[in-house]
Formats: sequence, structure tokens, C-alpha cells
Amino acid sequence: MISRRRFLATAGAAPAAALFAPDGHDGLRDVVDALARHPGTPRQVAEDEDFWMTVQQAFTVDRSIINLNNGGVSPAPRVVQDAMKRHLDFSNQAPVYTMWRVLEPQREPVRAGLARMFGCDAEEVAVTRGASESLQICQNGFDLRRGDEVVTSDQDYPRMITTWQQRERREGIVLRQVQIPVPAEDPDEVVRRFEAAITPQTRLLHVSHMINLTGQVLPVRQIVQMARRRGIPVIVDGAHAFAHFPFTRDALDADYYASSLHKWLYAPHGTGLLYVRRDRIPGLWPLQAAEPRLDANIRKFEEIGTHPAANFLAVAEALVFSEAIGLERKAARMVYLRDRWARALMRHDRVRMHTSLRPGLAYGLANFSIDGIDSGALVNHLFNAHRILATSIKHAAVEGVRVTPNVYTTPQEIDVFIGAVEKVIRDGLPAA
Repeated sequence: MISRRRFLATAGAAPAAALFAPDGHDGLRDVVDALARHPGTPRQVAEDEDFWMTVQQAFTVDRSIINLNNGGVSPAPRVVQDAMKRHLDFSNQAPVYTMWRVLEPQREPVRAGLARMFGCDAEEVAVTRGASESLQICQNGFDLRRGDEVVTSDQDYPRMITTWQQRERREGIVLRQVQIPVPAEDPDEVVRRFEAAITPQTRLLHVSHMINLTGQVLPVRQIVQMARRRGIPVIVDGAHAFAHFPFTRDALDADYYASSLHKWLYAPHGTGLLYVRRDRIPGLWPLQAAEPRLDANIRKFEEIGTHPAANFLAVAEALVFSEAIGLERKAARMVYLRDRWARALMRHDRVRMHTSLRPGLAYGLANFSIDGIDSGALVNHLFNAHRILATSIKHAAVEGVRVTPNVYTTPQEIDVFIGAVEKVIRDGLPAA
């Protein structure tokens, strides 16, 4: 059980006095108090609706919409929104002083907080504008020559594939894409497929930690260690994994890791993380030029010109909020909500799950389809008829509907979704 005193003593990412609004209505105080009243294992807390009701009230979401599309970008809780507004108001008083001289140094506690969550040194973490920027720093930061090969999968994020394809067109490198099974329930087979794609010309591997199409969690540690034995670095795309479920840098053994913070950490929109192992920093070029004195400094990856302090500083409140819930409890809640809808729909013969429900292979993000029903048409119907937001996935490897609830999602909202889909299974889509 966590007490408020213990929580404040370990928060660390932001000054304790700034964590709670004076009137107690920022939501964070209530979450901490609720957790003290509702002890138990993560699995037990996952089904404790009194506790999750308190978490739900910390958000300002529109309840006329059932938002099951939290994979792209998540709403931030009230405490994060308030912090960002506070920092933005202060910035505008005299930006060259208030933003650059007062607020800018406060990035360092944020860096330290992210490092603690990831289990690394603060001098290995850069705060960026999202996973795409973090990944493109890595993708463009390696020196590659014509004919050098990069191995990735057929299910990596489209913008990252586009980045490699631009290097193909511009520099003559070669992109090789490994086919990943859907669902992939044999981690050793995934490793074998990456290993089989390696040739004497392979210079880099690019691997998703959690695939955005299906929520599939890949065996990153095994892939990294397999590639390292061959002297090949691995870039890990953790856009959907960081703060979604518990893990550390050491569990992955990664040298390069990138993530968005506006997904599962609930940080302000347009924030991200880049981890580069300390001894790898000098060998990776920044996306935008930095002075030579920063060659071995993680901050060279933050040289983007003028940037808003408010977005980055409010990451501190997002860290504290997420840590108050606990990553183990968050992951267990995501699995509980996913299984509630997935297992209900799997009772129908026409439903196909494209995401494994085995422990550790996926969490809150999952994908399904209905035989004979177009996924795009189903997504449109769910919103037009029921105000339910989901995502249509149309990809060569998988076609279906991606469903991504969140900690503010209620079981009742999940049940409305189940009922809406079951009606389509039973009656079909209405005529256009």
C-alpha cells in the first residue's frame, strides 16, 4: 500500500509543493488517496472499479464520445494540462527571461525523472517532440554507404519506413523488411526471421517494441543480443510501449530507444524520449547540427532552435501521475479491459483476433476483424451510429479494427462497444 507521504517522498520528478492544486481538485491527490484505500495486487486493483473511477475523474475527456483510439495520442489528465498552462502563462511574461533563463533549466529534473522510469542515467536521455523525431535522429544519425543494408519488419510505423526509403533514394542504401506473423506467438521464430535477413552488408536493425498495427510485443532483448554478437546496432521503436507496461533499459539491453510521451505517459502532445547509451552518443549524428563541444552530450539531440518550455516541463506531472497509478497496475487494467471486449467478441465464429491474448505478448492495444465486414466501414459505422472512436487498419500484413482503451475508459463503455459490434455481426452494416 502506498501512502501520500511515501509517494511524495519518492516522486522526485517535480517539486512536491507543485504536485497538488490548493483546492485538491487536480485529480492527482485523489488518485494517491484512492490507492491507499484500495490495496491489492495489480490484478486485483485492475478490477476495482472504485479505484478506477477516481482515476477516470482525473481526466477532462468528452464522455459523449467513447474513445477507443488512444494509441495515436492520449488525453492528458487535468494536472498535466494545468501545469502546461501555468508554464505557458509564465513564459509569455517575458520569454527571453522567463522561458530561457528560468524555465529552461527545469528540464533537468524532467530528464532525471524519465531516466528513473527507464532505468538509465539521466545523461543518456534526450527530451524530444515525439517518437518520430527520436527515431529519425537515429535513422539519419548513422553513417551509411551505398549498398549498406538496414533490416526492419513489414509492420513498422509508416513514417519510419518512409525515412529509410528516402535514404534508399538519396544514398543508395538497401532496406530489407522481415515478415512478422500475425499474431506472432513464438518469440524465437521472430528472432530467427530477423537473423535470417542479416547478410554481410547489414549495418543496422530497426525493431518495434510494440507493433502499432496489432499491439504485438516483440522479443527486443533477444533480437538486440543476437545482432550485437554480429556487431550490428539495433534501433528500438518504443512509441507504444514506454509507460504502457513495466520494463527497464536493462530488461531490453538496448543501445538506442525512442518513444512518444503523449501516448501512454499522458504527457503534453508533442513530447518524446530518446535514449542513447552513453558510449554510443559520440557516434550518432544529431538531426539538426550541434556544436562540436556537444559531440558526447545527450543534449546535442535537443538542438532544434526555439522550443516551448511548457510542453517539456509538464512531462514532470505526467511522470508523477503515471507513477501514482503504477505501471504494473496500469498494464493489468489495460489487459483487463482488452480481455473484456476481445473474449466477448471471440465467442462469434466470424471474429478473427489479430493480437495474441497470451500474457506478455500484448497489452491494451489489440486488433480484430469480422469475416465479410470491411474494417473501414465498421469504424465509420461505430462512430456515426454510436459515437465510438476506433481505428481502421488496412495493411498488407493485417486488416482489421484497432481498439485501444485507456485508464479513463469504463467497463460500461467497453460493453457499449461490444453490443454495437455484436449487432453488426448479427444484422450486418446498415445500407448506405
